[in-house]
Amino acid sequence: MIRLFQIHQIWMLIICLAFLLDGTASAWGASNNGRELRMPFQPGEKLTFELKWTVIPAGTAVLEVRPMATIDGINTYHFVLEARTNRFLDAFYKVRDRIDAYAHLDMTASVLYIKKQREGSVKKDVKVTFDHRQGVARYFKSGKIRKTLTIPAGTFDPLSIFYYSRLLDWKENRRLQRPVSDGKKIVLGEAKIVRRETITLERGIFDTFLVEPDLKHVGGVFEKSNDAKIQLWVTADQRRIPVKISSKVSVGSFVGELVSMEGVP
Repeated sequence: MIRLFQIHQIWMLIICLAFLLDGTASAWGASNNGRELRMPFQPGEKLTFELKWTVIPAGTAVLEVRPMATIDGINTYHFVLEARTNRFLDAFYKVRDRIDAYAHLDMTASVLYIKKQREGSVKKDVKVTFDHRQGVARYFKSGKIRKTLTIPAGTFDPLSIFYYSRLLDWKENRRLQRPVSDGKKIVLGEAKIVRRETITLERGIFDTFLVEPDLKHVGGVFEKSNDAKIQLWVTADQRRIPVKISSKVSVGSFVGELVSMEGVP
């Protein structure tokens, strides 16, 4: 049963902003002639989410900003997403996934994307390098190059794009776009900022924007559900912290809520 709804896609709800974004950057993203920008996030930020399938606890996902790193001479931000099923679901379909993403310090594009997928009997190691001078992304699987893809300037990977989105000036009823690549394909993802909304969670009351990504580029269980829907609530302040995620698919509903924050102003 667990395999039917592809539990690894639950974790991708955490970064469903990967199917966004373009628009006018806020003051956070203003040009500074090569100096490091002041960002709404910083190394040490750690966001922990508890996820449920219908009413059944499914596991946790953690978004983290690690210390800055240098990749091939390029100074970068280092973002990490780690996801794991809980002890109960481990007995059916154990998930231990990790994504490491590296983006330019000025948050103009991705540099490197690494995915370690451990789901049931599936073991997959993927690396994507972004060569913006040549305008290509190179996709490696199990250490071997499998594909070279032409990419436009400003292309992000599916995790770094979430952090880039936090620099933008969000407004109600705005439709946003941005090129995103996982090394196998490139898409111009879209999403709509539906409205501003106050929501109440166990952690407190939050003033948020409700965002609905377009699912035409999302496969798996979402592709197979005619009425599939993802909704994401992000704080309406300049921090743009995701606090709740909800999805509807043919096999039931998924909900993720922020349960702890560290290193957040």
